[in-house]
Amino acid sequence: MSIELDELSYDELLDLNDRVIERLKFLEATDTINAMMKLNVGTKVCFDSSRHGTQVGIIIKFNQKTVAVLTDDGRRWKVAPQMLSPIVQDAAGNTNVIDLKKKKFDPS
Repeated sequence: MSIELDELSYDELLDLNDRVIERLKFLEATDTINAMMKLNVGTKVCFDSSRHGTQVGIIIKFNQKTVAVLTDDGRRWKVAPQMLSPIVQDAAGNTNVIDLKKKKFDPS
């Protein structure tokens, strides 16, 4: 699909801009919901903080756009669910981080 932007009027460009922004918001909300569906309250997770390095904690609450995580050092973080990676422990006590970013949500 090709759109000739040079041929659109000012009002048409404003309308197109509004439609693009709404579509981007929809896609972001869908991505957030899909990421949240892969997590549960009480799940042990990790995420990277640019100022504090890798953080490990437990999900304590779901907000509309973020997940509240209580870290091992007692701090509470609001993190985008797309940034979280669950941590699982196998029977031998080995810890594994699951990278949800590589897995696409399949509703079937």
